[in-house]
Order: sequence, then structure tokens, then C-alpha cells
Amino acid sequence: MLIDPKSNVPIFRQIADQIREAVDAGVYRPEEALPSLRALAVEIRVNPNTVQRAYDELDREGVIESRRGLGVFVVDQRRLAVGSRAEKKLARLLKEAVATGSAEGVTPARMRELFESTLRTNLQAAGKRK
Repeated sequence: MLIDPKSNVPIFRQIADQIREAVDAGVYRPEEALPSLRALAVEIRVNPNTVQRAYDELDREGVIESRRGLGVFVVDQRRLAVGSRAEKKLARLLKEAVATGSAEGVTPARMRELFESTLRTNLQAAGKRK
């Protein structure tokens, strides 16, 4: 991985872009572990927080996922079965909502209830507008 400290592109974005390209090119395959953030930071001589920012961006995009105690892995896009850009955005937002709910102690059953209620309410409101 080559980082250009003189580039106008932030270093974390350079890292994210290169990992994304490596995933697209098949250098990293679905379900394959990426280097730990500390190992990558040492390898490319940047602060671990910079690598964490890059990994966070890729996680939000659904390119990679963190598995507590195991590391960071490339997401198998076929497993997600999320095709369109809108679906990818929705999947990312739902993932963030579930993470927030879990962090706040909301049970999976309650999250499901809230989602279904919100979906019903919004679909009904959308139907009234047509």
C-alpha cells in the first residue's frame, strides 16, 4: 500500500480507497481477514487511529465488517443479497440503527417491533399522499 502524505486526499481515504480497490480486484476475497489495524499502521507508518478511520468508512459502506475478538473481514456481497444503491444505503442505515439500539440496551424483539411499527406507519402515510 502506497500512501502519499503530500496528496490532497486525506490519508485515511487513501487507505480506504486502496483497500476497496484490492477487494474489487480480488486481492482480498469474501470472508478473508484484513490486516489488524495496528499491523497495517506499522506497515504503512501511520497512526493506528488513521487506519481505524479508514476501516470505519469501509464498514459503513458494507465492504468490511468487524468481528469482535476475531478481526476485520471482507463482507461477502453475495451473502448480503443487496443489489441496488438504495438497498445498500438502507442496509447501512439499518446496520447503524441496530448497532445503536444494541449499544443502548434495546432488545432484538423490541427493535423488530419498532421497525415494523415505523414501516407500517410510514407506508400508510405514503399511501394517503398518493
